[in-house]
Parts: sequence; C-alpha cells; structure tokens
Amino acid sequence: MVEAPVAEVAGLLLAVRPGPVGPDNLWLLDGSHAGSLSGGPERFTLHAPGHTMTVEVSRNALALQGSWWYRGEYLLRLHPRGTRLVHRVLNVARRSRWAVPMANRFFVGFEDGTRKAVGDLLRRTGDRLGRPAYPE
Repeated sequence: MVEAPVAEVAGLLLAVRPGPVGPDNLWLLDGSHAGSLSGGPERFTLHAPGHTMTVEVSRNALALQGSWWYRGEYLLRLHPRGTRLVHRVLNVARRSRWAVPMANRFFVGFEDGTRKAVGDLLRRTGDRLGRPAYPE
C-alpha cells in the first residue's frame, strides 16, 4: 500500500527506457541489479552481468521475466487510500514445468526473501515519494 495516486507511483515504478538501470530508469531494480536496457517502448531486454531478463511495461504494470521459469509482475491498483502494489511470481516454464516446485525446495527461504524484498520496495517507494507506504 502506497498512500499516493496511481499516476504518481507509476511515474516512479514504471519509468523504463533504453540505457543503464539507475535512479531514473527501472528504479525498481536500482541497487539490486546492474545492467543496461535495450528495446522499448513496451518490451525491453535487461543485459545484466551473467544473465538477461525481459522487461515488459504497460500502463499500470511492470513484468520481469528470466531464467527458465520465473516471471515477476508488479501491478498498480487503485485503492481508497492510494495505490495497492501487487506482486506476483509466476511459473512460466514451457518445458519441465512440473520440476519448478521441486527445484524451488532447494531455494529455502525464497518466499520469505520475496516478502522482504517487496517490503523493502514499499519502504523505498514511500521514502522516494515522501508518502506513507506499508504492507497491508
């Protein structure tokens, strides 16, 4: 939950253009991923050390897809107090889809780590916008 209008939150979280990731470009990943973006305006490729990811941007959503199964979606939804930020992790494997849950057992703490990362994103978003932001 971010106590700010959707347009204000979108202006920060959905600002994506070709060039290096940083405070004014794919800010959502600034500080956690180095790299540079190519493509656009709605579909980009993030070239980061050791891997690439697809970044898709629409009016109120941003999706990051990489690895053989991972897609993370950040959705901005209107809420009476401002903007609800919804984060979803999807299994998009085309082959061996059944193996993803088994493989993820080796990622002990993945769910807790994801919750912490989204909480940190909310805190950073609130700090950057000067607005209250918190998990619901």
